[in-house]
Amino acid sequence: MASSLRIVHCFRSPVGGIFRHVRDLTEAQVAAGHQVGIVCDSSTGGEFEERLFEAMKDHLALGVHRTPMQRHIGPGDIAAAWRTFRIIKGLQPDIIHGHGAKGGVYARLFGSLLRVFRFRVARLYSPHGGSLHYDEHTTTGKIFFLLERLMGRFTDHLLFVSDYERHAYRKKVGEPPIPNKLVYNGLRAEEFAPVPAVEGAADFLYIGMMRDLKGPDLFIDALAQVEIRTGRTVTAEMVGAGDDLPKYREQVSMLGLAERVRFREPMPARQAFALARTIVVPSRAEAMPYIVLEALAAGMPMVATAVGGIPEIFGVDSPALVAPDSGQLAGNMVRALTDPASYAALMPSQEELRSRFGADVMAAQIEQAYRETLAR
Repeated sequence: MASSLRIVHCFRSPVGGIFRHVRDLTEAQVAAGHQVGIVCDSSTGGEFEERLFEAMKDHLALGVHRTPMQRHIGPGDIAAAWRTFRIIKGLQPDIIHGHGAKGGVYARLFGSLLRVFRFRVARLYSPHGGSLHYDEHTTTGKIFFLLERLMGRFTDHLLFVSDYERHAYRKKVGEPPIPNKLVYNGLRAEEFAPVPAVEGAADFLYIGMMRDLKGPDLFIDALAQVEIRTGRTVTAEMVGAGDDLPKYREQVSMLGLAERVRFREPMPARQAFALARTIVVPSRAEAMPYIVLEALAAGMPMVATAVGGIPEIFGVDSPALVAPDSGQLAGNMVRALTDPASYAALMPSQEELRSRFGADVMAAQIEQAYRETLAR
């Protein structure tokens, strides 16, 4: 029997796809007999995330540790980094796995410092998009990618969640000088059960962070265009939280949609799926979004943008995918609204999804990377 590992996952914001990925991974790792802990920011997340942490903490032998972490680089990073390092040092990990830009920097730097103290620790990094979304031609992008090249010296293994992400890394940062691996996000078996729509379900659903990168503004503009093109009113549910939420409420009001668009606080994805008949993923940038996998597994028809790893799920030529443009989104939303049966036939099959995006497959491949790294 393989030995038990002490695994610490470090990331900044406990919301969205990164948090979902870490939750699935820790669940599988605990089931495999490992001692697992989480270190993340204490200043983000709300009641929904607090309930998730509460459900997790009794199962994590190394605990849940939350401390303030800034999103952007600044003077406060020094104090935040020191606090985080002291937490991680006390956990004495065999594996420190960083997720996202800030979590990746902390995990790799602190893992390197632990080696100074003669700890045997493997340093792994999953970008999850992160700083890879920056334009490499901008000053900000050049700074981040220079830092990422420097961080390669403190990294033992890179784990990418999509082939798109791996190509973006090679293009913007350079060919990784260290071992790297593509491991798709995975779903649990029970997530492949269909979710029926509730009585009076809305026409369309947006679920995700309320920030422009995820395209809520494109979704709202597209709703208005659908009404113009079809000559009928449409309804929508928008589920999520974020600093830009007031801006989207104002946009809805200005377009005369306030009576037909309902904003809701974050909730479990499958609960949200029941609120509407078609989901729209209008993102401007993604890595490998869980929400796409979850909704398709639940049997929801989807209008999505062809960004990041999404074409790897649908196929690059899928007519269900469009550019991150409100007019193109509206075109497919009209199709889904007026001919739902033929539009639903464009979705990937359940058999294909199960074979490529299973949580058991994801966890096994990541553990293999851990053990190969320790062996080196």
